[in-house]
Amino acid sequence: MSESPKQTLPVLTGNNLLISIILNIGITAAQVVGGLVSGSLSLLSDALHNFSDVLSLIVSFIATKLSKQKASVDKTFGYKRAEILAAFINAFTLIIVAILLIIEAVKRFKVPEVIGSDLVIWLSILGIVANGLSVLLLKKDAKHNINMRSAYLHLLTDMLASVAVLIGGLLMKYFEWYWIDSVLTFLIALYLIWVGFDLLKTSTKMLMLFTPEAINLEDVVTTVNSLAKVRMLHHVHIWHLSDTEVHLEAHLDLEEDITTSEFNVLLSQIESLLYQEFSINHITIQPEYKKEDPKEIIVQD
Repeated sequence: MSESPKQTLPVLTGNNLLISIILNIGITAAQVVGGLVSGSLSLLSDALHNFSDVLSLIVSFIATKLSKQKASVDKTFGYKRAEILAAFINAFTLIIVAILLIIEAVKRFKVPEVIGSDLVIWLSILGIVANGLSVLLLKKDAKHNINMRSAYLHLLTDMLASVAVLIGGLLMKYFEWYWIDSVLTFLIALYLIWVGFDLLKTSTKMLMLFTPEAINLEDVVTTVNSLAKVRMLHHVHIWHLSDTEVHLEAHLDLEEDITTSEFNVLLSQIESLLYQEFSINHITIQPEYKKEDPKEIIVQD
């Protein structure tokens, strides 16, 4: 396997995740107590969401640590796909939590209860501050890593949920609109499903080794076929090994029976071209000359 120059990305240490875990444990405990005392379903739903975030952040933290472990003879890729798996788990939990919230919101909407709004207001402010800090801690890493992005989305939705709970608390305090608690819970749950589904779809495609959405496979083939001495690129597979590693595996049918050193020159051209044009940074190519085998771009083995 040949490896092209890698993109320079920030080193993920997991320290910011650990701080976020500690903050969310504190928020969850406070909101559970506050929700039970005040009788606020939206506060309890926010606490449940926060608790799911604690679990998700722990999964992300473990995945971050695992992804840094070196490859071995029985784990030739190491744990590089751990972060994709963590993102999948986090997205799935977002959707499950949202469904549970919707069920509870419908039940409570039919029978509204008087809610201690003062406690709801102060605890929602606490949630906004703590989750806002966590969001800022992870924002930079979220741009480069799907695992961090899943954790970031959990925390961002938590912060937005706390804003909604604060608005609900104010409406209940000054207008006694206790039904708003259930409505806000329902809206928070819908938002969770929306962000969770998108992340679930992305991580599922990576786990299934689908061609990355940003890459047109036919354009890749056309680009390689335009090079001198190349007859046809076929048997092509392109996939994400991790969020930052895109692999290509293919057979290369040659116009001439070239030497190994000549092929090395051609391979370097292919590596440079595919990295610049498509950000493919790991390439494995099987050279062929007049070999009798299927020549389709995609061949089902």
